[in-house]
Amino acid sequence: MILTRICFAILLLVVYSRPLGAQFDEPADLVQPLVDAANSRWFYFNSATRPFGMVNLSPDMGIEGAWNSGYRYNQDTIRAFSHIHAWQLSGIPVLPTTGSFRGHLGPSKYGSAYSHEREMVKAGYHQIYLDSYDVDVELTATNRVGFHRYTFPIDQLCHIQVDLATFLGPCDQKSGMVRKVNDQELEGYALMGATRRRPKDTYVYFVISLDKPFEKFGTWRDGALVQDETEHIEGERVGAYVSFQSSGEVETRLMKVAISYVSVEQARLNMEQELSHWDFDGTVADARNDWNKWLSRIKVEGGTLEQQQRFYTDLWHALQGRRIISDVNGKYCDMTGERREIRQIPLDESGKPKFDHYNSDSYWGAQWTLNTLWHLVYPEVSEAFVNSMIMMYEDGGLIPRGPSGGNYTYVMTGSSSTPFIVSAYQKGLRNFDIDKAYEGLVSNHLPGGMMAHAGYEHNSALGGGLDYYMQDGYVPYPLPDGGHGFHESGGGQTMEYAYQDWCLAQMAKALGKDEDYTTFMNRSQNYRNLWNADLGWMWIREQGGKWRSPEDVLDGKGWVEGNAAQFTWFVPHDLDGLANLMGGRKSMSQKLDFAFSEAIKHDFTASKSHDQETARQNARRYINYGNQPSIQTAFIFNYAGTPWLTQKWSRKVVDGVYSGISPQLGYNGDEDQGLMGSLAVLMKVGLFSMRGGAAVQPVYDIGSPIFDKITIDLNSDYYEGGKLEIETVSNSKENMYIQSATFQDTPLDQCWIYHEDLVKGGKLTLRMGPEPNQQWASDPDSLPPSSFTDK
Repeated sequence: MILTRICFAILLLVVYSRPLGAQFDEPADLVQPLVDAANSRWFYFNSATRPFGMVNLSPDMGIEGAWNSGYRYNQDTIRAFSHIHAWQLSGIPVLPTTGSFRGHLGPSKYGSAYSHEREMVKAGYHQIYLDSYDVDVELTATNRVGFHRYTFPIDQLCHIQVDLATFLGPCDQKSGMVRKVNDQELEGYALMGATRRRPKDTYVYFVISLDKPFEKFGTWRDGALVQDETEHIEGERVGAYVSFQSSGEVETRLMKVAISYVSVEQARLNMEQELSHWDFDGTVADARNDWNKWLSRIKVEGGTLEQQQRFYTDLWHALQGRRIISDVNGKYCDMTGERREIRQIPLDESGKPKFDHYNSDSYWGAQWTLNTLWHLVYPEVSEAFVNSMIMMYEDGGLIPRGPSGGNYTYVMTGSSSTPFIVSAYQKGLRNFDIDKAYEGLVSNHLPGGMMAHAGYEHNSALGGGLDYYMQDGYVPYPLPDGGHGFHESGGGQTMEYAYQDWCLAQMAKALGKDEDYTTFMNRSQNYRNLWNADLGWMWIREQGGKWRSPEDVLDGKGWVEGNAAQFTWFVPHDLDGLANLMGGRKSMSQKLDFAFSEAIKHDFTASKSHDQETARQNARRYINYGNQPSIQTAFIFNYAGTPWLTQKWSRKVVDGVYSGISPQLGYNGDEDQGLMGSLAVLMKVGLFSMRGGAAVQPVYDIGSPIFDKITIDLNSDYYEGGKLEIETVSNSKENMYIQSATFQDTPLDQCWIYHEDLVKGGKLTLRMGPEPNQQWASDPDSLPPSSFTDK
């Protein structure tokens, strides 16, 4: 056994330590999960997990709260290894220990010291040594099962604990149960308490299986060990542990932990279907192969080793965070109604679920990130998420904008899932109930729908200010009789609603819903009601139409996680209209160039971490690429007739915000479950979509790729093109400017391409140089569609 472990460790080092360009380099080998790990949010960090896996198994240094919790690189104590790191959800913390048992005393007493020098973290695998207990821990996972390998020291009393008494990340463990099934298996549940965002308690069921018998099963309640021998404990502040004596040799124990939101029986089924064996090394290899399959959809060549490492780390994050909550057979827990219901995803002809159900943070900002990346590279994922949202509409009456454990959370504002679903439809991803989807989207844009809810407004539908928006053409700030939820910020809400209305109008047009098209197109022009011509920026209005005083475009009051200087540019559907308000494209370009010239002074972000980003003095930024409201701005220059400024500023944003592989920084605020990872990927390959792909004829905007060659494998079930190649000639850090371009060997004198042409495959070639070619793609007749009436 020891020899096998040594050989496996050597294999890992060989696989993950090759120089760039070595024969067997694959994308999973380049992923650096520790990027920005010092600033982790509960659901940010990933190691022992699969793409969108229900299980996201990793060490927890911080366990108090949703922020500054989970894996925290700079903290010195590991409290647990828990299996769920999701939006407003956590669950099943375990820990191997030795010596006198201390699990009942709480995390502050039983936590272990560790060192990064004795740690290895890779895609699908995490190894770390618990110094306080002399236990080596290795972790991997399938979609729904965590797999542990513990190496205990010789001649020691060893324990494995399940602490259902501790607070865990975003929520408390309200109660729990652990039952001894036999001397190799435990089962139970944890009732994860409701949060301000997830309004209902949520059950997480588990089955724990060990490869060898344990000698003792013990429990505790309210911080005290239960002295009576028992094979079951249930209630509040409880926990359980198993104990055994290690032999005169190093003791290795394997443990599988399967979870389900439905039942213990379903957790056991998940284990039987996904991990019926005890081959830990084989599972690590399977996880790596799985990640390679997903990450290899995009192949990059050129650039530095660090640039390639960071690119695949960005892509890795784009496939994380938004996690499966349905079981292997399609059973899932619906929490949208008055009581908990167990339901079934429709099955295909082979008896397998047609799609998975998902837990997700908001789609706020997805129009510039997930829409473009997933729909192009992972269209099957996009369809699965659309089906999941439609199913939730059928269950609860609303298409969600950020569900958690089957609950509506009403996270953020507006109807942020509208651009995602509309974009999928416009790009030909239509394996879902189109009529039902459209019905749900329209409902969301009307009183009582998702747009009417402010952030985390569970019991009313007033904080969104939708009645004011529909009647007066804007949401006032402050909202009269407000206080219903978070983000009651009329300026930001008005700008978002206008764009989302335009998106819905495009689907109405495509479906021949002429009356709806007219209604939502008219509403999409409401952004104009916030244009303050004297100020030269968008500005907030109070009830009755009066401009809010004092006027300060860098102050965040009245805007949703931004300010007027940032939200002024939130008109992706009608940049021609915005340019006209500003006095023409030239004036718009000059104004935006000024904003970037100011933003570069602070690396285009409000701070390097989210806990500093919200400080008022740090929020006074013209551009902030650490949050979503202004992440489209670098590509607006394409629409202003100055595409060389898109090339310049998008490159500088990549350098300043989305570069490097340090654990101390990386996403400058909040990666937000793949949103910022996706954005970084798109900027680095030189593709973007200003309108989020929601136009009847979607287009891609061309930026400035950082690699010599990018090859995208197109899914043949959706797109006929096979491969899309983006090749740059004479590319370098200095040579950021496009001199000329060809597509399919035909000269291209425009900075955009229709989706329908791009997915036919072929090659886009960009010749780069150190100085701007201001003649390329700048003719007014060659600019991308930018009027709200354009297709």
